[in-house]
Amino acid sequence: MKHLLSVILFWAMATSMVSAQKYFTKTGQISFNANTSIEKIEAINKSASCVMDVETGKIEFGVLVKGFQFEKALMQEHFNENYLESSKFPKATFKGQIDNYKKIDTTKDIKVPVKVTGDLTIHGVTKKITTDGTIQVKSGKLQLSSMINVLLADYKVSVPALVKDQISKTVKIQIDATLEPLK
Repeated sequence: MKHLLSVILFWAMATSMVSAQKYFTKTGQISFNANTSIEKIEAINKSASCVMDVETGKIEFGVLVKGFQFEKALMQEHFNENYLESSKFPKATFKGQIDNYKKIDTTKDIKVPVKVTGDLTIHGVTKKITTDGTIQVKSGKLQLSSMINVLLADYKVSVPALVKDQISKTVKIQIDATLEPLK
């Protein structure tokens, strides 16, 4: 019985130590714009999930494509049905590694510029990308911010000739998330 209690106590401590190194959110914001001089095309999704392990520097994002909100309902419909085909490809994901994660000290308020490399999957296509960002530790939370430029052609997103001048070939994706310790 004493041995069983020791095993349970060790397991409980190990589990809490592991989870204390991971940070999580379900309310990350991912916004994008594909603006041109002819048309304003912008959307935001405020329900991106993200988990980050500060001990290993591993980070993952996931977002439901249908969760992007546009100013114009017709744009949202075309985005989901014609361009991103959200019923066929419901999620966009990123799985990566923060190169300089050891500079992130969660015990004090700091702001660290970071470089992240990983696999971005959009529209069923996965490409390796590298981007810069920042991680700010503030009051025990991690505030992440990054900007990614994506070529629509790289992810096999076709734009009909009729509207090709109204949609930028490069989409600017802004990522902002505040992560809390996973408990």
